[in-house]
Amino acid sequence: MEISELGERIYRASHLTGEFVLRSGITATEYFDKYRFEADPVLLDAIAEAMVPLVPAGTEVLAGLEMGGIPVVTALGRHTGLPCAFVRKEAKTYGTCRLAEGAEVAGRQVLIVEDVVTKGGQIVLSTQELRALGAQISEAVCVIDRQLGGAETLAADGIKLIPLLTAADLAA
Repeated sequence: MEISELGERIYRASHLTGEFVLRSGITATEYFDKYRFEADPVLLDAIAEAMVPLVPAGTEVLAGLEMGGIPVVTALGRHTGLPCAFVRKEAKTYGTCRLAEGAEVAGRQVLIVEDVVTKGGQIVLSTQELRALGAQISEAVCVIDRQLGGAETLAADGIKLIPLLTAADLAA
């Protein structure tokens, strides 16, 4: 499937208009409801397949951020064969008490996987915590970059953002 066709399918499935407060605190009149494309197994599979070429050489673990990054990382792992880590916003206080469940991240080249990036704040926070656990992180991939400063925020923390699509792509 061509990336433009995939973008149209994502747009039709997830684009909403109205007034929405984003995690970053920004109020937006357009919103991409990621759960609408993540809940469609055929569309999610097409997204993951299109993201495979975005995975940098040398990646050893895909790390999906809670909650929206989890379905994306699972589908991407299926297409790449790479193990996945599921990263919580904070470590559990019970059971394993881990921040990252699944694949071990210590000493490994880890790629952050996210669904929609606005300012990049959660990626920065999660990356700092994963680096403290010994993960080597220099890139993050996402399905949609809203182009509201996320790439710049991440770059300031040494993370290159690699989007499948941007807000400009979806507006076209």
